[in-house]
Amino acid sequence: MDVALSPGLYIVATPIGNLGDITLRAIATLGGVSAIACEDTRVTGKLLNHLGLKKRMIRYDDHADASTRDYLLGLMASEPVALVSDAGTPLISDPGYRLVRSARDAGIPVTSLPGASAVVMAVTLSGLPSDRFLFAGFLPNKAKARADMLAELAAVPTSLVFYETAPRLADALAAIAEVLPGREVAVARELTKKFEECRTGLPADLISHYLAHPPKGEIVLMVGPPAEKQTDPADVDGLLQAALATLKPSQAAAEVARQTGADRRALYARALELK
Repeated sequence: MDVALSPGLYIVATPIGNLGDITLRAIATLGGVSAIACEDTRVTGKLLNHLGLKKRMIRYDDHADASTRDYLLGLMASEPVALVSDAGTPLISDPGYRLVRSARDAGIPVTSLPGASAVVMAVTLSGLPSDRFLFAGFLPNKAKARADMLAELAAVPTSLVFYETAPRLADALAAIAEVLPGREVAVARELTKKFEECRTGLPADLISHYLAHPPKGEIVLMVGPPAEKQTDPADVDGLLQAALATLKPSQAAAEVARQTGADRRALYARALELK
C-alpha cells in the first residue's frame, strides 16, 4: 500500500537474495516515492516487478558524477526520493554516502529504513565473537596491498569482517594464514539463498575445501580476534614499580591495566603490597 511521504531522501534496504526479506515498510516507501536512485536499473527493476510497482529509476552508482547528484538533490527538495543498492543496506560498501552527506548539508530530511545486511547476518551465523567486530569492506585485490591491510588490522582486538569475491577467496585465505596465523576464519556465502552456507576453520583447511569445491556467489569473510596476551607476573611487578615512582597506587594500577589488560583491582592490591 502506497503511503504519503514528505519530500526528502529515503534510504531503503533491499533483500540480499531472498525476496521474501523485503520489509513491509520498504514496500510502502518504494510505493510512495516519486523516483528511485539505484545502482543498476535492471536489478532494481526486477525487484519492482516482483512488488508490482512502476517507478522512475535514476542510475546512481560509483561512476555517477556531481551533476547527477545535484539533480537528485534538486528533486528530493520537493519530492520523496528513495536510494537503494543492488542488494542489502545502501552505503555499506556501496555508493551513496556523498549523496546522503550532500542532502544533510542542504538541509534535506534523510530517513533510513532498517533491513537486510550481509555483514550482520554473516556475523550472527559465524559463531565468532560478536560483542565487537570491525567491518573493513573489500580486501585489496593486489597481494601486497592485501597483506598490508591485514597487518594493519592484526592488533585490533575484535573479529574482522570483509566482503570478498569467489575468484579471490583462496588468495584472501592464504594471505590471512600468512599475516594472521592461527586465527579462526569463517566464510559465509549465498546468504538467504538455496545453497546458503557458513563454513568455519583454519585458512589452510578452508583453502583445501574451496579448491575442491569452487565457490560461487558473494562472500562475507570473517576472522576471529587475536588471542589475549598473557603477561608474566614479574613483568607486571616491573610495570607497577615503574608506575609507582610517579603515580599513586590507584593510578599506577589503572595505567598498568591499560597496558596489559590485567584486572585493575588485582593490580591495585599488588601495588599496595609493592608500595
